[in-house]
Amino acid sequence: MRILRNRKSRISAILGLALVALTPVSKGNVPSEARELSFYHTHTGKRLEVTYRKDGKYVPAALNEINNFLSDFRTGDIVDIDPELLDFIYDVRAKLDSDATYQVVSAYRSPKTNEMLRGKSESSGVAKKSQHMLGKAIDVRLEGVDTKLLRDTALAMKRGGVGYYEASDFVHMDTARVRSW
Repeated sequence: MRILRNRKSRISAILGLALVALTPVSKGNVPSEARELSFYHTHTGKRLEVTYRKDGKYVPAALNEINNFLSDFRTGDIVDIDPELLDFIYDVRAKLDSDATYQVVSAYRSPKTNEMLRGKSESSGVAKKSQHMLGKAIDVRLEGVDTKLLRDTALAMKRGGVGYYEASDFVHMDTARVRSW
C-alpha cells in the first residue's frame, strides 16, 4: 500500500510540475501593454514619440530611433541605449501617474565628449567612467513634474544610480548599481 501512495504522490507531483512548466510566466507586465515614451532634446530642439515595447517585446525599429535620438549630439556618435534604462524612466513616469514628455539634457556621450566636459570643470560632476558613455544613463526633466519629486520617485525604485542637480534642474538616472548623490 505504501508503494502505491508514493507512486500516486510522484505522479501527482510530476503532473503538477508539468502544469507549472506549461503556464505562462508573468513578469508583472501585461503582455499586450504598449510602452511609449516621448522626448524633447534640450540641445537639438528635436522631439520623439515612440512605442519602444509592445506585446512584452522590445521593438527593434523603435530602439534604433531612440539610439539615434539620444546619440551624442556633439559628435554624431551612436550607441545602443540600454532597454532597462528605458523601462526605468517609463516606470518612474508611470509611478508619477504622468504621460508627459521627458526633456533630455544629456544621454549618450562619446568618450571624446565626456573628456571635454570633464575638462571644462572638475566640479561639474562629470565622471571619468560615466554611465553615459555606455548608453546606460540619461539626464532629464519631466514636464510638469518638480525635479525633486522626480528624483525621490526614482530613488524609491532602487533600480540604479540617481543624481540630483538642483542648480541645473535635472535628474540623472542610470542602470548601474544603486547609489545616489
